[in-house]
Amino acid sequence: MTTTWIVLGVIVLLVLFAISSYNRLIRLNVTVDEAFSQIEVQLKRRSDLIPNLVETVKGYAAHEKTALENVVAARAKATTASGVADVAAADGAMTQALRGLLAVSEAYPDLKASTNFLALQEELSTTENKVSFARQFYNDTVRSLNQTVKTFPSSLFAGAAKVGAREFYVVDDPANRQAPNVKF
Repeated sequence: MTTTWIVLGVIVLLVLFAISSYNRLIRLNVTVDEAFSQIEVQLKRRSDLIPNLVETVKGYAAHEKTALENVVAARAKATTASGVADVAAADGAMTQALRGLLAVSEAYPDLKASTNFLALQEELSTTENKVSFARQFYNDTVRSLNQTVKTFPSSLFAGAAKVGAREFYVVDDPANRQAPNVKF
């Protein structure tokens, strides 16, 4: 009789452990999806700021056509990208184009002093910070999910939960890899 209760207790504990592991995998998977959605929300916010920024710069720097066209083209790619790798690539292209556009503003003191431009630049800076935070949060959640999926005993339940390792959000920006040139 005692042996039956012990066996029954062990079986109940194993079932509870399996349910707990399964639910943890599902929760982590949902968190990763949510984190990627937050990146997309912030990228959309940034993308919505671009036309206002371009119009403001256009009024001051009409002959800086290349920088403006690069931003518009990058925005178009960013709005049609899907999947982590494509969104990250479009994000990197957009960042590069915006750097070029903001560099143009350095040549126009009137533009730099414009309240519209300053407000848009501040809003863009805030949005870039939010994008950066969303990327970091996404990668943190992907790391947690990947560790859980690949480690024992959770790996036993990953297939049943239909959860697999996810790819990290990586923006391939060659400018970030260059050592800064510091001169005194």
